[in-house]
Amino acid sequence: MNTLLKNKNILIMGVANKWSIAWAIAKVFHKAGAKLAFTYLGEKTKKSIEKLMAQEKMENVLLIPCDVTKDEEIENTFNTLKDEFKTLDSVVHSIAHAKKEELEGEYVDTSREGYMMAQEISAYSLVAVTKYAKPLMAPGGSFVALTYLGGERVVKNYNVMGVAKAALESSVKYLAHDLGKENIRVNAISAGPIKTLAAKGIRNFNNMLKAFEEKSPMGRLIDTEEVGNTALFLCSDLSSGVNGETIHVDCGYHILGY
Repeated sequence: MNTLLKNKNILIMGVANKWSIAWAIAKVFHKAGAKLAFTYLGEKTKKSIEKLMAQEKMENVLLIPCDVTKDEEIENTFNTLKDEFKTLDSVVHSIAHAKKEELEGEYVDTSREGYMMAQEISAYSLVAVTKYAKPLMAPGGSFVALTYLGGERVVKNYNVMGVAKAALESSVKYLAHDLGKENIRVNAISAGPIKTLAAKGIRNFNNMLKAFEEKSPMGRLIDTEEVGNTALFLCSDLSSGVNGETIHVDCGYHILGY
């Protein structure tokens, strides 16, 4: 067991089930000695997280309900953390959502409601979370958001989520500028396609995985633990000079011109 995160208080937002990237990050952080807290949306998700925690023998972990579309719930989350942790070292933001029907066909057909939903949950939530977390953050603190290549380039059927991810990545830069003077860093990880429950909502996702594996310079898919290890780096003191970056964990796929 490494001790890179020993005595660090970390909030992870976005664990839904055992396939979640956020859960892979949580396991890596737990092994590195972090004191963890999770947010959840709904009792079903809470029970799922509790089951996962029991399997990994995670103890003394906080579970806090939080709907990121409601400022009062975000504020309550960090009030609870203030009471329990006093200070916070890192926040992992792994939250995104779009209507399934918006993730197929042409982007030009995106509904106003679908656009606003994707932006609010997938991009603005990072801004709101950072606002309420900031007063608790210790010097050297770190925010990490999860994004995808569809925020930089057109990925078929990613549509409104790609536009939301572009907003998220831009928010990372602006937040990094605002918080940098307080020695708080904001970065993002752009992970390659992974078989998560959410990814199944993207039409022809299995074809996307196959194409990625065939074209990737490393000739394989990424593993969620690899994303977890990169998040570990960004939340540890090893990355003390890294701010406003989007680090690609995709076996080099993003460097290709096709």
